[in-house]
Amino acid sequence: MSNFLIVNGTQPYESAPGTLNASLTKLARDSLTRMGHTVRVTTVADGYDTNADIEAHLWADAIIMQFPVNWMGVPWVFKKYMDEVYTMGMDGRFANGDGRTSDAPTANYGMGGKLTDKKYMLSVTFNAPEEAFDNPAEPFFAGSNVDDLLRPLHLTARFMAMQALPTFAAFDVMKNPNIESDFARYEAHLKTAFAEVEHVPA
Repeated sequence: MSNFLIVNGTQPYESAPGTLNASLTKLARDSLTRMGHTVRVTTVADGYDTNADIEAHLWADAIIMQFPVNWMGVPWVFKKYMDEVYTMGMDGRFANGDGRTSDAPTANYGMGGKLTDKKYMLSVTFNAPEEAFDNPAEPFFAGSNVDDLLRPLHLTARFMAMQALPTFAAFDVMKNPNIESDFARYEAHLKTAFAEVEHVPA
């Protein structure tokens, strides 16, 4: 069985306390545990130890990044977490520099990652309806899909050489929620996405 780290990057607000993302985090933890995996959870807003979370990334075979999409990106507390944890991990634990060498200073930028045995998955919630994506007739996203919007997260993971698993998204969660369906879809998504994740001994 495999080791999983779930990072809940929600920033709670009075109008949006983060209940849905907490519930999705719990669903993932419980579902993966039932499948026989070992799971650790970091809830960023509750505080974290930078070195401990670096070690948790190294321990994990797969990382789930759970967060609501805020202003087309991650909540500020999750960005702070990445700035602190990922930057400290650049000491050689997550990456050996940015991939360039003095012999070839303009080649292979972003290819210095060391987490080649890790997989990651984005699990996100949107106020936007699903119909706003993948549709050139919708003017805001203009045909872009969810992963196009989340490309900075994918590039961040790629910088450390992690391998992507399919993204999960729950849509229209504030104005037109369909929570029971989202939970059922997520449980099925977890079983499919992580069916081939294998434990790699440290």
